[in-house]
Amino acid sequence: MRAAVLGAVAVAALMGLGLPLSAQAPALNSGGATTVEVRGRNAFSMPLATLTEAERTRFAVGNSFFRRNWVEAPASTTGRDGLGPHFLARSCGGCHIQDGRGAPHDFDQGLTPEALTPSAALLLRLSVPGVGRHGAPVWEPSYGEQLNTMAVQGVKPEGRVVLSYSEVKGSFADGTPYTLLKPHYSIADLAYGPLAEGTMIGPRIAPQLAGVGLLEAIPEAELRQNVARQAAQPGPIKGQLNQVWDPFAGAMKVGRFGWKANAASLAHQTAAAFQGDLGITSRHFAREACMPKQADCLAAPKGAKGSAHEIDDHTLGEVVLYQAALAPAAWREPTNETVRLGQRLFEQAQCAQCHRPSYITGQPPFPRLSPRSVAGQRIWPYTDLLLHDMGEGLADDRPDHLANGRQWRTPPLWGIGLIKEVNGHQRLLHDGRARGVLEAVLWHGGEAEEARRAVLAMSRSEREALVRFVESL
Repeated sequence: MRAAVLGAVAVAALMGLGLPLSAQAPALNSGGATTVEVRGRNAFSMPLATLTEAERTRFAVGNSFFRRNWVEAPASTTGRDGLGPHFLARSCGGCHIQDGRGAPHDFDQGLTPEALTPSAALLLRLSVPGVGRHGAPVWEPSYGEQLNTMAVQGVKPEGRVVLSYSEVKGSFADGTPYTLLKPHYSIADLAYGPLAEGTMIGPRIAPQLAGVGLLEAIPEAELRQNVARQAAQPGPIKGQLNQVWDPFAGAMKVGRFGWKANAASLAHQTAAAFQGDLGITSRHFAREACMPKQADCLAAPKGAKGSAHEIDDHTLGEVVLYQAALAPAAWREPTNETVRLGQRLFEQAQCAQCHRPSYITGQPPFPRLSPRSVAGQRIWPYTDLLLHDMGEGLADDRPDHLANGRQWRTPPLWGIGLIKEVNGHQRLLHDGRARGVLEAVLWHGGEAEEARRAVLAMSRSEREALVRFVESL
């Protein structure tokens, strides 16, 4: 009886911290009642199972504006004109293909720079030393916050990304060799002169979007609890929150989106991407991203005749609702013994310290989603949404608000096993360098060095079980 009582107490404690319980795995739905049973190319594109009929209609409207191309101004299609002057893609779906994850390049190409053509899903952030308004990075003075590789007629593209790789070799404790790919970036054909001295370049890959609305519904108190719990525990894992200016809230807020948690809300992330990646202005991002040296960009026609902005609040809101309502897919193989073994190994390697398994969602902060569609769900995203020092191997040496050049937000793991079905590749990490789960783990360092060493010590069958578990999420 005493053992049973202690067991019940332990279970309650673990659930309160969001830690995994292997015995419960067969009953899990990754998004609670919002979860959808889906595989294949549309696995990241389904609406939350809990949406009302009215929300499903608006989901379809948002989907249209997310996927369809925007066009150059002037155009007869005034509801979709204003693309550029500089841009990376013609639609949100041009980077988030099928609402999924981008790859840095065509993964069937060779590894020489001459053979590689970087994709639209690869973004290079640019900044120079210093701290800007609200703690933001200081933009590169000639090219701005990011390099845009495409432009409308009469405007020069800012430049061309040159990507190459070198090999990093190692071996597991059992002698099995491995090879990692370390990316190297440079910029060619710069249209507006050389980069400023000391320019920092941060590569980013577009992540998959399923479940992002549920992440936004995680109460901030839970994220602060993650910080406090890790601070109180022995060992190197000490996550931190980023603090960023959210123009929609008009206040400093906790960052939870973006590879360095530099966006506080989906609305913030979406409007910034419209401006930076497509050149589409909105009320809170009202200025074209043309720098003073870019005379052709400054003189280019603007879209949305008769309106101050190229996407109005209502349409932007429908695109945000669409993303917020993308459902996480159900777990695959939850009762498989190899998967269950992998879950135990995941816990033993301390992976769950940063990849916190579960939460109970609170009220959705975005008013266009009804509380009944999102609130009160037990979700399993496997992230603490905190910044962690991941070591020199993954560092881009580019600070972003409170995040330093070695820190990255813990990415959610749900849906990771479906990326190949949706997007035809398994390129992981912030720049897509890892060719699968195991390579991603082997790049871990800093606070995660002990977890990496635990995986290096595993047998081949244990490594395969660990990967199979992660890919089942």
